[in-house]
Amino acid sequence: MSYFEHHVFICTNQRDAGEQCCNSIGGSEMFTYAKDRIGQLKKNGPGNIRINKAGCLGRCDQGPVMVVYPQETWYSFIDQSDVDEIIDEHLLHGRIVERLKI
Repeated sequence: MSYFEHHVFICTNQRDAGEQCCNSIGGSEMFTYAKDRIGQLKKNGPGNIRINKAGCLGRCDQGPVMVVYPQETWYSFIDQSDVDEIIDEHLLHGRIVERLKI
């Protein structure tokens, strides 16, 4: 059994000016939003959900990106609405969000 039900890594990598990276298109902001939302829902901690920052996840051209373990599900997202959908559907109810999956 996993220590967390879901362990989420959100890329917040910052590259040199002009190079595409998740941070320059909202990675850090969406990390903070997701972490705060999971805390507000009181779903953080052992046995629940952990939201972590990640360095480069190697999919910058599809960013910003996150990966959810243990399902190994990769997502790309644009805004808070997309992150909310991933939280509500996948993290809380176990349903993969196909339209955001990469």
